Amino acid sequence: MSGTALEAERRHLAELLEAIQRCVFFLDASVQKNSWPLTKEHLENHKKDVTLFESLSSINERFSKLQDTLGAAMRHATILSGESADTFLKVLSFYAKAGIIESIESWQLCRTTRNLAAHDYGIDYAEIAEHFNALHALLPVLYGNARRFLLYCRESLEVNPAQGGFDQSFEQVTGEEV
Repeated sequence: MSGTALEAERRHLAELLEAIQRCVFFLDASVQKNSWPLTKEHLENHKKDVTLFESLSSINERFSKLQDTLGAAMRHATILSGESADTFLKVLSFYAKAGIIESIESWQLCRTTRNLAAHDYGIDYAEIAEHFNALHALLPVLYGNARRFLLYCRESLEVNPAQGGFDQSFEQVTGEEV
């Protein structure tokens, strides 16, 4: 890979890192609009509350976007690290062994939980509350993965997020300076 191509790949990773920070910022903003845990009764009593259900929809979307962006950045960084990235399972295995993600299973649990709502259009408020409470419970896992990944990129690849002004917010949400 030529120096110019390598720099382009590093810039792309920096942009993905900024996108991760932005995803965390907006996901947290949506989460903060609600009182947790959600209950069946609360959802039933507010079933026509557009603001409530828009915030819940945003949580679904932003949780998914964060995990997807983190996955894309992990694959990209794996290639820059010279590691095998021909399957995403190998990428996950690399980051699990490096302690960046808690485990392959925790990553898959986040993916499965978020996918359940994407294909379920139920009206059972108990199930809806359960889904969003499960996503809320998984936030520390996803935020921790993002924080450790950004640290890995900084320390191992010397790549930092592109300058977009999300550093401080990301640190506040994820609980550590990156």
